[in-house]
Amino acid sequence: MGLHTVTRSKRLRVGVLYGGRSGEHEISLASAASVFANLDRQRYEPVAIRIERDGRWVLSDRPPSAASAAEVIEQVRNDAARRGGREVIFPPRPGEEALIVIDRRSARADEAEAAAAVTGLALDVVFPVLHGPFGEDGTVQGVLEMAAVPYVGCGVLASAVAMDKVIAKALFRARGLRVPDWHVVRQAGWEADRHAAIDGVERSLGYPVFVKPANLGSSVGISKARDRDGLAAGLALALDYDRKAIVEAAVPNAREIECAVLGNESPDISVPGEILPSREFYDYDAKYLDAGSRLEVPAALDDATVETVRRMTREAFETIEGSGLARVDFLIDRETGDVYLNEINTLPGFTTISMFARMWAASGLDYPALVDRLITLALERRASRQQLKTTVF
Repeated sequence: MGLHTVTRSKRLRVGVLYGGRSGEHEISLASAASVFANLDRQRYEPVAIRIERDGRWVLSDRPPSAASAAEVIEQVRNDAARRGGREVIFPPRPGEEALIVIDRRSARADEAEAAAAVTGLALDVVFPVLHGPFGEDGTVQGVLEMAAVPYVGCGVLASAVAMDKVIAKALFRARGLRVPDWHVVRQAGWEADRHAAIDGVERSLGYPVFVKPANLGSSVGISKARDRDGLAAGLALALDYDRKAIVEAAVPNAREIECAVLGNESPDISVPGEILPSREFYDYDAKYLDAGSRLEVPAALDDATVETVRRMTREAFETIEGSGLARVDFLIDRETGDVYLNEINTLPGFTTISMFARMWAASGLDYPALVDRLITLALERRASRQQLKTTVF
């Protein structure tokens, strides 16, 4: 092994963590590109940490630069999004160095065993820009907690709860928040008797319904079913991505409304926005690939409905014990005006044109200021937790 040194920076060193092992890998690259482009280089030194699809962590030679998910997907198809980088290890313990950098390229070619120069890299804060499992679900947050490194966003509990749509809906309903009725289909039951699984959905919900992987986002694996054949196809698709599918009763002729949260103990709530999808509903293609979808911010809602949406947003965030940020999604019945809480996202899409950023821009906080605020909140949360006792002696 080579000499082990620790490198530091006079600026606040921000490790931007992106990529990941989930089906939302490409979306993460687009979000991270916006964060890199808007970090104030006078105050921050960004460090690009890419998690490959196979789970390896690397210091990227070049941070992502695509402005949209569609552009990232095109790069991936052309194999242009893959960049070189040095492998890193994130030790799950407090220490002087947050990352152990292994530079295998420094090894002499004639050595019998591959040697590597090992460098410790200190980080002041980590900005996870990961969507979906193995990033948004509390797994990475747990590693960061063990390492005692401040990080942007919700903690382990809130992240895990929000990722599991079934658990989240149960908690929201217990809080008294209106949510669409749902039914759960597990992979074991589906494989044992598909007809019985479909019968259970039909008895409890009827049609039409939405079928989703219980632990995924970015509209991956989602479909709408109007009959038995559509439900079978939707369950097969959802269970390709997760071992548990959630089937939700469709809200008639629904408007898709979103609202954003920013803060820790006393969070601020943004103005709501509305999604006007180019397709029947906001699926993956409508969200990322089809230029026909529109986002209207602020949403055209009456004052009473705006107040209801913002109140329910705050209560949803409090229910999961959120911190840092979240985006809360709603469905509004056009005929009755009833507001349904659909889900909460603790690491929402984070490009400059994503709904989260646009709602805060409409609320008076532009993207660079939003990034700065999130880093401040991460440091504040860590400072608060450091005051807690860790021993009885």
